[in-house]
Amino acid sequence: MDSFSLQNKVILITGASSGIGRSCSVECSKRGADLILVGRNRDELMKTVSLLNPESKVEVIAEDIAHNENLEILIADKAQILGKISGFIHCAGIEKTLPLKKHSPALYRDIFAVNVIAGFEIAKILSLKKYKDETSSFVFISSVAGMVGEPGKVAYSASKGAVISGARSLAMELARSNVRVNSISPAMVNTSILEKMFEDIGEEASSEIIRKHPLGIGEPKDVANACIFLLSDASRWVTGTNLVIDGGYSAQ
Repeated sequence: MDSFSLQNKVILITGASSGIGRSCSVECSKRGADLILVGRNRDELMKTVSLLNPESKVEVIAEDIAHNENLEILIADKAQILGKISGFIHCAGIEKTLPLKKHSPALYRDIFAVNVIAGFEIAKILSLKKYKDETSSFVFISSVAGMVGEPGKVAYSASKGAVISGARSLAMELARSNVRVNSISPAMVNTSILEKMFEDIGEEASSEIIRKHPLGIGEPKDVANACIFLLSDASRWVTGTNLVIDGGYSAQ
């Protein structure tokens, strides 16, 4: 059997309506997974569904995961339909590039609510025996911004650093329950978030960022392929790691 197969696995993916989350959904579907797709915009989620392998069973949760007290009820309903959940990818995220003088407590709260707290709250739900498969894998999408410094990214970098360290702690805590936990730190990937960031910082700063990527800007599929590895049995002995997928950005 193909070690990278996701056949007979149910994968829950946040941020599935665009970018890396959409690409993860498509690639997981190609590998045979059934999916629970989570995002705020139902229309965009349905666009993702239209791209999937028609043999994949798919359920959709169109909710704001940062402000929903019924997440467990929603997840339980989908698990009842598709079966116990084998994998989780937390792709949902907010990126803001602003000088420190424009940071505020509200900005920190908004970013941490989505990038950090929502993901760990879902992990808490999925680690319960009534929802989890015999073996499970959780993957948190962090960023190289959580490892290296960049101007204007205090709140964002802090949130992504929290994802990396929190995932490591979860890996230690959940290993006894046969749950593997890892994070992935991409550099700049060609998504709508990157387009918006480039608009905010201007052409000169954008060109400098591109120059710092020896292999160029990445594509969402580059990150999705790493997720496939971490969700599959090919990575059965991998937990507590932060996989850097950055086109050489952090090697400098």
